[in-house]
Amino acid sequence: MREILLGAFLGTRAGADAFGAALRIPKLLQNLLGEGALSASFIPVYSQVLAEGDEEKAGRLAGAVAGLLAAITGGMVLVALFLAGPLTSLVAPGFGGLRAELTTYLLRVMVGGVGFIVMAAWCLGVLNAHRRFFLSFVAPALWNLAIIAAVAGAGIAGLGEVGVAEAAAWGVLVGGGLQFFSQVPAVLRLAPRLRLSISIRMREVREVIKRFGPAVAGRGVVAISAYVDVILASLLATGAVAFLDRAQVLYLLPISVFAIAVAAADLPEMSREQRSQEMLTERLVVGSARVLLFLVYFMVAFVVLGRQIVGALYERLNFTSDDTLVVWLVLAAYSLGIVAAGLSRLLQNTCYAAGDVRGPARIAAGRLIFSAMAGLALMLQLDRVGVIDGNFFRMGDLPAFWFLDAETRAGTDIRRLGAVGLALGAALASWMEFGLLRRRVRQRFGIIPLFGRLTVQLLPAAFLSVLAGLLMLLGTRGMHALAAAPLCVAATGLVYLLGASISGHPAARDLLRPIGRKIWRQ
Repeated sequence: MREILLGAFLGTRAGADAFGAALRIPKLLQNLLGEGALSASFIPVYSQVLAEGDEEKAGRLAGAVAGLLAAITGGMVLVALFLAGPLTSLVAPGFGGLRAELTTYLLRVMVGGVGFIVMAAWCLGVLNAHRRFFLSFVAPALWNLAIIAAVAGAGIAGLGEVGVAEAAAWGVLVGGGLQFFSQVPAVLRLAPRLRLSISIRMREVREVIKRFGPAVAGRGVVAISAYVDVILASLLATGAVAFLDRAQVLYLLPISVFAIAVAAADLPEMSREQRSQEMLTERLVVGSARVLLFLVYFMVAFVVLGRQIVGALYERLNFTSDDTLVVWLVLAAYSLGIVAAGLSRLLQNTCYAAGDVRGPARIAAGRLIFSAMAGLALMLQLDRVGVIDGNFFRMGDLPAFWFLDAETRAGTDIRRLGAVGLALGAALASWMEFGLLRRRVRQRFGIIPLFGRLTVQLLPAAFLSVLAGLLMLLGTRGMHALAAAPLCVAATGLVYLLGASISGHPAARDLLRPIGRKIWRQ
C-alpha cells in the first residue's frame, strides 16, 4: 500500500527520485548498525547467556549493548543532520536543481526516524533470543502505516509532487518512533533485569563488540552496494532511481517474508546448537527446503506474470503503462537472482551462529565489486534503449562507453532501460555470493547443504507453473490488471504447489498435508 500510494502520487518523476535517494542515505544507519549486524553479533552471545539461566547477566549485557548502540546511532544522526547537503552530493552526484534541494531537505527530516529503526533492531534481537518473533516482525507495519497516512493525506489535500514527498519524509520520522516504542514494553517484560549502560567490562559485551566490528564491515559492504546503485542510477535518465525502488520492494518482499523469517527463527537455535554438526546440518536443510519452495515460485511469477503484478499495484494517476513495463523488466532482472539471495541469508546465519563474521564480510566485498562492474557495463548499453507507448526503440549508438549528456538525462518523456542493467548486475552478483558462501560453509564447518536435490524436486513444478502462467495470460488478455493479476497468481501458485508435492518436495508436502487431511475428513 505504501508503494502504491507513492507510485500514484509521485510516479517516476523528480520527487520520486529525491525520496528514493534521500531514504537510502539514512538507511545506511540501519544497514550498518541494525538488524544484520546485531543478528550476527548480539543474538548468538545473548542466546548463550540466556541458556545459562543467569537473568542478571543477561540484563546487564542487553543494557550495555543498548547504551552503546544508542550513543553511536545518536552521533551518526547528528552528523547526517549537519552534513545533509554534502551527503546528497556524494550519494546522488547526478542530481541538480529541484532533485538535489528536495533530497537534502528530505534527508534531514528522515534521518531521526531511521535512528529509531536501528534501536528497534536491538529490540528485535532481545525478542528473538527469547523466542518471541511476532511483535518484532509486525512492528515495521507501524512505520509503513505512518507513511501511508502521510502520503494519502498530502495527496488528497492536493499538495503536489513536492508536498507529497515532504509528507512521506515526516511519515518516515513518526513511523520509526512508533516501530521502536511499540516493542519496548515487551522487551522490559522479558528482560526485567535490564540495566542501561555503556560499560564494556563484561566479557560478553566485549565478545559482542569483537563480533560487531566485522559484522558492521560486512553490512557496510551491503550498504555501499546499495549506494553504488543509487550513484550509478543518478547518472542515468530521470526515473531510474524510482524504477529501482518500485521493483526492489516487490523483489525483497518474498525474501523478507520467507528467507529472512526462516533465518531469524533459526539463528538463536543455531547459536545454542553450534557444537552439533548434525543438528546444524538438519536445521539448514529444513530451512533451505522452505525457502526454496517459495522463492522458486516467486522467480517464476515475477518473470512470467510481473507485468500484470506491477500494473495491478502501481499503474494509476502519474504511473503510466510505460512505467509498468520498465519496472517489470527491472523486477524480472532482479528475480533471476532471488533464489541465490534467499539461500545466502541462511548460509550467512550458519556462519554467524558459529562466530564466523569475517568470512561473509569478505565475500560481500567481492559481491559489491562484481555487481558494480557488471551493472555499469550493462546499464550504459540499456540506457540507449527507450520505451514509447509500449514499444522499444534504440535511442543512441551502441555499444556505449559513457553516460548520456545531462540534458538528455533530465528529459522525462521517454522511459529508458538503464535500471534494468543495474538489476541484471545485481542478480549475477547474488549467484556469485551464494557459491562462495556455500563453499565456505562446506569447507569450514563440514556442512553439505542438499540444495541440488531440493532444487531438482522443484523443476517439474516450476515448468508446469510457467505453462500455467502463459495460459492464464492468454485467458485474461484484455482484462484489467487488478482482476487479471490475482487470478494468474492464484492459478500458477496452485499448480506449482501441487506439482512440488507430487515431486516429493518435503516443504510442499508439509504445507499441503493439513489441507489434505481436512478434505479427506470431509
